[in-house]
Amino acid sequence: MSSSLNRSSAFVFIFITLTINAMGIGLMMPVLPNLLTELTSLPVGEAARWGGALSVIFALMQFLCGPTLGNLSDRFGRRPVLLISMLTVAADYLLIALSWNLALLFIARMISGIAGATHSAASAYIADISDKKDRAKNFGLLGAAFGVGFVLGPVIGGLLGEFGSRAPFYAGAALSFLNFVFGYFILPETLKPENRRSFDWKRANPFGALKHVSANKDVQVLLLALLLFDIAHFVYPSVWSYFTTEVFAWTPSDIGLSLAVVGFGYAFVQGYLIRVLDHRIGTGAILMIGLTCNLIAFAALAFIRDGWLAYAFIGFAIMGALATPAFTGLMSNLVADDAQGELQGLIASAAGLSMIISPFVMTQSFSYFTSSSTVYFPGAPFAISAVLIILAAMIALPFLKKQAKATAENSPKSQKTPAE
Repeated sequence: MSSSLNRSSAFVFIFITLTINAMGIGLMMPVLPNLLTELTSLPVGEAARWGGALSVIFALMQFLCGPTLGNLSDRFGRRPVLLISMLTVAADYLLIALSWNLALLFIARMISGIAGATHSAASAYIADISDKKDRAKNFGLLGAAFGVGFVLGPVIGGLLGEFGSRAPFYAGAALSFLNFVFGYFILPETLKPENRRSFDWKRANPFGALKHVSANKDVQVLLLALLLFDIAHFVYPSVWSYFTTEVFAWTPSDIGLSLAVVGFGYAFVQGYLIRVLDHRIGTGAILMIGLTCNLIAFAALAFIRDGWLAYAFIGFAIMGALATPAFTGLMSNLVADDAQGELQGLIASAAGLSMIISPFVMTQSFSYFTSSSTVYFPGAPFAISAVLIILAAMIALPFLKKQAKATAENSPKSQKTPAE
């Protein structure tokens, strides 16, 4: 098998793996209310509280275990971590399908959060097979996988849910196992022996990894900016359905259509558009475009009251998806090859922490300004997100200016010959 074919097959496996991971939440959404009422014998309203707890435990496991899987991939290689995780996801889907009580469902979601932290190993794999100048656009493929999974998950879950609340999980188990078999035969190892390092528990947790990686001040700055960005960005899964129902009186089908538009948009922007822009304007400029588009979207959504206008500003939100692979690409270029898994694990932890903080902040502010407050302001969560984006831009901008200056000084045009 040629190296180019090997590389293409590896990209396909990584894409499918992350798509399956992204499908997980969407796959559950249409059937989770029925599954919870079956397991708890509670009304839907009360069972929903357990649904929230399941989301928190999933995000907490991602926060805690992202660096562990990343460090394991730095020690043993990307291939074994990815394959074992994919097989674990298959077994976990089967466990959810067969769960007979709530405790077992919680255990299954804990396992989902741990195995779902494969994003760190997958990102490290992409870093291994990409030149530094191509990393940002190749990381965009990870976002494209999220977009595809974001669209497919609810569709598959809804269609298969007609055959019972457990049917989507049997399908998820089968799909995950088939992808494991595919990866077993085609996925090459990319971590060179000289780039492997010993596994250290002191670095294989979010706090130890942060202490080690953030010794690089530039990484520290970008990681803080990324954390603020993630908290702001998770406003969408946190309150979008509540916000659009309250403000635009959208039906579930209206909400589903808007989410499908976002999913397809993310896939286009991160899978294609960033590849066009990267060589033309550079990763730093792409990051600022992404942050600016997010700021426009959040500021507008905080105040608009017409549903048709929402679609106009959803376009800016979609363009804002450029920021995520730009952040990842910039940080990846700042660390050594033997620490790519550790960095990507830390980035996954930041996302997990954001998934814990953002739903609480955004739902509580939405509830307060639509019910208990004397000021009716349902767009409050988006206003908070706009402020967070401004802070993220202010934190990242000095680094981007410094990088742009260094690039200009090192460019061939700036190097004068002795004769000149």
